Amino acid sequence: MGKLKGNLLFFLSLVFLFLESSIAVDTITPADSINDSQTIVSAGHKFELGFFNTGDSNYRYLGIWYKNIPVRTVVWVANREFPLENNSGLLKLGDDGTLSIVNESRSIIWSSNSSLTAKNPVAELLDTGNLVVKDAGDDNDERYLWQSFDYPSDTLLPGMKLGWNKKTGLNRHLTSWKSSDDPSPGEYTYSVDPRGLPQLVLRKGSDEQFRSGPWYGTQFSGVPVLKVNPVFTPIFVSNADEVYYSYNITANIPSRFVLSQSGSVQHLSWNDRHSNWYLIFTVQEDRCDNYDLCGSYGICNINRTPNCDCLKGFEPKSSKDWDVLDWSGGCVRKDPHICHEGEGFVKFTGLKLPDASQFRVNVSMTIGDCEAECLKNCSCAAYAKLDIRGTGNGCVTWYEDLIDIRQAPQYGQDLYIRMAASALEKKADTSNNRKNVTIATTISVASAMIILVLIGWFVSWKQKMIRTQQPENQVTISKVETEEDLELPLFEFATIQAATNNFSPANKIGEGGYGPVFKGEIPSGQEVAVKRLAENSGQGLQEFKNEVLLISNLQHRNLVKLLGCCIEREERMLVYEYMPNRSLDSLIFDESRRSSLDWRRRYDIIVGIARGLLYLHRDSRLRIIHRDLKASNVLLDNEMNPKISDFGMARTFCGDQTEANTKRIVGTYGYMPPEYAIDGHFSLKSDVFSFGVILLEMVSGKKNRGFFHSTHKLNLLGHAWKLWNEGRALELMDELMEQDFAEEEALRYIQVGLLCVQQRPEDRPVMQTVVLMLDSESMSLPQPGRPGFYAERCLSETDSSSLGNLISNEMTVTLLEGR
Repeated sequence: MGKLKGNLLFFLSLVFLFLESSIAVDTITPADSINDSQTIVSAGHKFELGFFNTGDSNYRYLGIWYKNIPVRTVVWVANREFPLENNSGLLKLGDDGTLSIVNESRSIIWSSNSSLTAKNPVAELLDTGNLVVKDAGDDNDERYLWQSFDYPSDTLLPGMKLGWNKKTGLNRHLTSWKSSDDPSPGEYTYSVDPRGLPQLVLRKGSDEQFRSGPWYGTQFSGVPVLKVNPVFTPIFVSNADEVYYSYNITANIPSRFVLSQSGSVQHLSWNDRHSNWYLIFTVQEDRCDNYDLCGSYGICNINRTPNCDCLKGFEPKSSKDWDVLDWSGGCVRKDPHICHEGEGFVKFTGLKLPDASQFRVNVSMTIGDCEAECLKNCSCAAYAKLDIRGTGNGCVTWYEDLIDIRQAPQYGQDLYIRMAASALEKKADTSNNRKNVTIATTISVASAMIILVLIGWFVSWKQKMIRTQQPENQVTISKVETEEDLELPLFEFATIQAATNNFSPANKIGEGGYGPVFKGEIPSGQEVAVKRLAENSGQGLQEFKNEVLLISNLQHRNLVKLLGCCIEREERMLVYEYMPNRSLDSLIFDESRRSSLDWRRRYDIIVGIARGLLYLHRDSRLRIIHRDLKASNVLLDNEMNPKISDFGMARTFCGDQTEANTKRIVGTYGYMPPEYAIDGHFSLKSDVFSFGVILLEMVSGKKNRGFFHSTHKLNLLGHAWKLWNEGRALELMDELMEQDFAEEEALRYIQVGLLCVQQRPEDRPVMQTVVLMLDSESMSLPQPGRPGFYAERCLSETDSSSLGNLISNEMTVTLLEGR
């Protein structure tokens, strides 16, 4: 009996192996067919092809999906419009090389319809996700008779082409699914407009929703995210044979573009640790990407309110419509006489090049010849340099009205718009009059100064009188001294006083550079944290305004939420959502509390901080540099989700600005990068440095400042780099975790931390790359260089002349440098 059982098990194992091999192959020949329960798998086990259904539907589709991703992610569907009604379908390869799907009555419901034939055809699923049909007897394996990459669904994979084959007329474009459970073609398409000004266009039906602007050598003029970065390389080809867009990924990470059912074009990357798709970016960034939002000759600026304005030299066609924020009518010239002697062009900089119903392109014309050519034709409205092929020359001229223009100072181009002679004369008169204005201004300065002093004294006296007569409970927003609307609730002082039990010491939960922080409960029952500006605070009105105006416009799960403020008499208070787990420093640097932080929780906190910082640097309405990122400014909610707080020292960058200098250095020692602490030079990389410090503090459980080691006098950064170079990096890990971590993962995080704190700002990665480094196990990382402030401390810890010992580790400092 036992022998019989053993033979049966052996037989079953053979059957299992046979079945495994039957679905593990990556090819189909005319002698084979794939039924509903079978699949084929690419050679590297990256993609799988077979029949599937979605949701509760019984309809069956033939598709391709990722093999080793637990969440089935379909990247291509064959029979989108003709689903099978049951599981009786077969995929067959004909002797002529045609793939076809047949139903239970053996009727063909879908076929590849290749115009080429093969003597010995074979279909193969490649590791790129491409299903190809080729001639097995052909020495040139790249000569495909048919390929699925030529007929995309809603997904663009690395190496796929989006665009036109001009010889055959083949148009490769994305079409959204109708819904998440219905792969049939939806409303949206994403394609390359192949005309002389090739660009990516999103349409809903026949209506244009978004366009990328033209390609000019390295990127599209209207899509800053589609540019070269450490893991992403865009490709654009435009020649006599074809025009297409494609991309490559340098890291070995599953990556795809998808056109969602709502018309959003998203770039997604797979996160192994969280087993989900992570959104890298969305091609449409903001409201100004809505096609033709501001009408003809209107310009959209996302950093101003309202977003639409007329170009200089133009005015609203209907002022009444613009007053109610209806900009569709656009703008018209103030002087329409542009075809008379003396007209010319005015240069506008930093724009997404416009769209128009008519334009002409010359790829070999210089910009000087372009202007002369445009000036000859009264219908020529504007011209610009165009460098589609990367030759350095190229000219585009627009005819009729210009539409879909947006301000893009970081990545935009120069546009020369035709103006009437009167507009040019006015500009010249303005220049000539500047000399006269300067003389007149100089004469009047003395008397004006006297008048201003008298007015200032009177206003100051008047305000003092008003304050003395003002009722105690009256809220005066004038103290903020800003023309912007706060759009933020104002709390009365009495409400805050009652909520905090008259600012009782028992309610005090912390204190920072701004002042004390109190826990309270407002009448609605919500718990809040109240920051009250102290009389001796190093921060004042400017920092208060900065925090209110910045954070009230920010929304992200990893940023603390500002609920309101109180501005009454001399009081300035900020009211936040209450974070029951306090600040990160109170947890990570407390040995008794730190033991509750296992590696998984530390990982989640690190990634959350990184994503919040990425939002500030790239995804928020304004580009924001925090300038005081540290463990005490990261708060933890009841689920231990990290939230960046304290934006009093933050600075905004506009347009293409990426760095600046200041004589007023603010921040916290131990977290400030050297170029900022020494020279007052700050940039996005300043926050990257601070993040790197927090990361290394998280993995080690040690503070950077005040770190002590018996064998050297290095700080935590220097100690970590020393261990890294000696191959002993894991000794940095917090002993309280008791090896409760994956060594490869821990080493990667230490390496990312060291990359962030490198001495030279240009060597540090941007936050987008940092997030990818943290999320991907397969992405190769460069070796870190020497960290900032690496040199050993030469002063004793008791030396009273040491500046570092005069300032506590947690204190936010302000230095005024005389230069």
